[in-house]
Amino acid sequence: MTTGTTSTGVRARVRAELTAEIKAVARRHLAEHGSAALSLRAVAREVGMVSSAVYRYFPSRDDLLTALIIDAYDAVGAAAEVADAGRRRRDLHGRWLAVCRAVREWARANPQEYALIYGSPVPGYRAPQDTIGPASRVSFVLLGIMVDGSASAAMGPAVGGAPAHTGGASLQVSAALRADLAGLRELGAPGVSDTVLLRGLQVWTQLFGAISFELFGHLHGIVHDYDAFFDVQMRRAGDLLISGH
Repeated sequence: MTTGTTSTGVRARVRAELTAEIKAVARRHLAEHGSAALSLRAVAREVGMVSSAVYRYFPSRDDLLTALIIDAYDAVGAAAEVADAGRRRRDLHGRWLAVCRAVREWARANPQEYALIYGSPVPGYRAPQDTIGPASRVSFVLLGIMVDGSASAAMGPAVGGAPAHTGGASLQVSAALRADLAGLRELGAPGVSDTVLLRGLQVWTQLFGAISFELFGHLHGIVHDYDAFFDVQMRRAGDLLISGH
């Protein structure tokens, strides 16, 4: 190995270590001050770097926020994927529950990161295209369950087999919403009917709504056994997703 190659490897390791340290400090600042107050200068001071040096790693606060957002989406996405892969493919209900529990477990362990990606938008920040792929990972796990359920007819008729409905009650669906569903089907749900896609969207929002209500304190003094309440909600949501009622 040449000296030049060795030096390049050392610089790469140092850069990776400093990048990880900067992001770790930034996460602590998120927990203490919130995302809107995140400051590159403050992070730099705690890391022991001058501001100009930090800018070589993250040119702006928004670049640092984007890195934290991508890390958070990737982490919760990986948790969902591992949970899904740990169940038999034909066990649709078991896969759904495993994914729900994994997402909630990650959220409870990382409440500030959950708030960063599923809470209030950061004022003045616009997420770049780089965040779309990581943000879709949990959604694609759910789409995979719907694709498998539709392929086996476990979730009802495939595309074109029935009018859109949820829970047995027919719904009038606007042309715009049908176009949205068609786009979702094209994106990652081949063969999944509007009926099932609507149920999927309903339970997807219920999953994150349930977690947000718990983490942001909206159930305080109302529910005392969060584990049991969450499981009841997700089991009923799973019934709706898979059987339609």
